[in-house]
Amino acid sequence: MIHESAVHPGLGAMSPASPVITAFAETFGGEPEGVWCAPGRVNVIGEHTDYNDGFVLPMALPHGVRVAARRASGALVRVRSLQEPGADVSFRLGAGPGEVTGWPAYVAGVVWSLRQAGHDVGGLELVVDGDVPAGAGLSSSAALECAVASALNDLFALGMERADLALSAQRAENDFVGMPCGVMDQMASIGCQEGHLLFLDTRSMATEHVPFDPSAHGRTLLVIDTRAPHRLVDGEYARRRAACEAAAAALGVRALRDIAVEDLPSVLSRMDGEEQRRRVRHVVTENARVTEVVARLREGDLDGTGPALTASHVSLRDDYEVTVGELDTAVEAALGAGALGARMTGGGFGGCVVSLVPDDRVDAVLDAVRTAFAAEGYAEPRAFAATPSAGAHRVR
Repeated sequence: MIHESAVHPGLGAMSPASPVITAFAETFGGEPEGVWCAPGRVNVIGEHTDYNDGFVLPMALPHGVRVAARRASGALVRVRSLQEPGADVSFRLGAGPGEVTGWPAYVAGVVWSLRQAGHDVGGLELVVDGDVPAGAGLSSSAALECAVASALNDLFALGMERADLALSAQRAENDFVGMPCGVMDQMASIGCQEGHLLFLDTRSMATEHVPFDPSAHGRTLLVIDTRAPHRLVDGEYARRRAACEAAAAALGVRALRDIAVEDLPSVLSRMDGEEQRRRVRHVVTENARVTEVVARLREGDLDGTGPALTASHVSLRDDYEVTVGELDTAVEAALGAGALGARMTGGGFGGCVVSLVPDDRVDAVLDAVRTAFAAEGYAEPRAFAATPSAGAHRVR
């Protein structure tokens, strides 16, 4: 079994709370009222299904964002990030979409979302620290949103349930930041359990915690960070979502989730555009792959999930067209070196690949991916073994 620090020194378990506490005292004086943590996530399968009312199967990572926070008098929110040098950033409580930009927009968006919902959120002082790689498709933005939402829920005694916190964080990203994501990232960051995957029905918000322990089977869930920049706010993600919504409307269904995989041939025959057919085919077959993987895991058939992972990548590459050269190269090299299954994870257009690998093939897979990247002139990839971890919680 590989050790995370051996393959990616920058990706270990979240650092203790002391750095944010120290930074809080240096920035604002005195002690925070508490420290909250929310993790990044890796999605095992179920890509671009969440905004189609479909099924997803993510897990929380050991890497996350910590927030030290304290209520403050007045109508300002002051926030500092240990990853962003410089003075703290301030914005007024009433700041709306477009008034705060960059990383502070994710904080401001949560404050805005909660206040829009009628919650009495007042002035704040916050320091944030994190080790989820930004731009890698591991939901660093959702981790920040959910850590802040969890802090505000406790500090202002809002009494919100986890699903409502996730939906508020999603609204912050959709309507304040301008990224039309589904709810998977926020639900994974808020609601995952250690040692489990989160099987989520994004329509009903029903969840099932599916036990997941690859190491007990001599397997590693290897996440390969291709280091290809992962950017989704540039319009491609929004175009995919709009295409799905237009297809659902044309087919007379509430969402593509309502199309059964066995009905796909007849449904596709009724559609005129080939691009729209491909988008529909991906979403419908991806939902079926999620339920297949869950069924296999319930039966203890971990290795049997591998082909579904690979089929997911092929669909994302050919039908949804969201992969890039680095992602395809990593998948091909991993499979060629003995991975049981591999796929891009996250929204695409860069980011990470997740692969199920026998423990005795991990080094071979890493060597093969690095060799293939060098041959293509890509930046050297990074990798770590993913372990299913806990969702958002208070740590102090």
